[in-house]
Amino acid sequence: MTHHATRRQFLAGTGILAATAAFPALAQDKPKLRFSAVFSEQDIRAEMMKMFADAIADDFAFEGYYGGNLFKQGTELVAIQRGNLEMGNIAPQDISKQIPAWSIVTAGYLFRDAAHVKTFFNSDPGKELKKMAEDQLGVVILGPTYFGVRQVGLKPEKEIKTPADMAGIKLRMPGGDAWQFLGEALGANPTPMAYAEVYTGLQTGAIDGQDNPLPNVENMKFYEVMSQIVLTSHLVGFDLLTVSKKVWDEMGAEKQAKFQAAADAAIDFSTDKHLAREQELIEIFKEKGLKIYEPDVEAFRKHVQEKYLASDLAKDWPEGMVDKINAL
Repeated sequence: MTHHATRRQFLAGTGILAATAAFPALAQDKPKLRFSAVFSEQDIRAEMMKMFADAIADDFAFEGYYGGNLFKQGTELVAIQRGNLEMGNIAPQDISKQIPAWSIVTAGYLFRDAAHVKTFFNSDPGKELKKMAEDQLGVVILGPTYFGVRQVGLKPEKEIKTPADMAGIKLRMPGGDAWQFLGEALGANPTPMAYAEVYTGLQTGAIDGQDNPLPNVENMKFYEVMSQIVLTSHLVGFDLLTVSKKVWDEMGAEKQAKFQAAADAAIDFSTDKHLAREQELIEIFKEKGLKIYEPDVEAFRKHVQEKYLASDLAKDWPEGMVDKINAL
């Protein structure tokens, strides 16, 4: 009899072998939830996901992947649809590529603030869009994950009051038609440029400005190469916490309610932290010598909304939805 065999017999005799064999079966009882996002593990939203994971730990084995290291930006939705991923933090722009009606929520000056976005997704028109995603894409949207309001940051010291003052300003916008359109609607001369090149672009004068939420301006140190921030608040930045409809349907009503409540609590926590940070950053940037002021936001809103409504984008929007959103 080999040494190995005697050890097995001994373990079986003490019951240890039986116990270790049972462990994997227990772990398998919990469905695996793989989650993918492009934000880093240092992001407030990563804290949000850890809070969510703790709240659902009894029912699911959560695996969080951050910094786009499992699926790169823009590919998460298709990964869920193919069954390669259970959950993602998905940009509304990615949903609108498959459902053109969704481009409405990517438009400038549609939402006033984080609370307006949350109210919309809980309202009837919001539920209409969520149902489209469920029926056409096979995903369930748990809620919008806010990450800050986009503001215009400029190197030149020219004061900006209305869209007319933006004429001739080379404003870096992310690549893609939707973003370039927004830059144009703001009255600027939009220039596509990779995010990582923006600092050097501002430094050398290749661009005059950029648009980002204030936490991004801090992370990328753009404030070092800008003279001012114009609080245009032209786009409320949010993604969507999304789960596969297949996973959702398998939960049953009781687990669904628990799952949704966990998502709501985590999203609210993250939103509050982002809002507080944005307020702090205004003071921090002022101390660093930047001029920070609010332009005629109504003039910007009117100009931008008119541009969108006259564009090809608007032809896909659900009838009357802009008015419903404005009225919320």
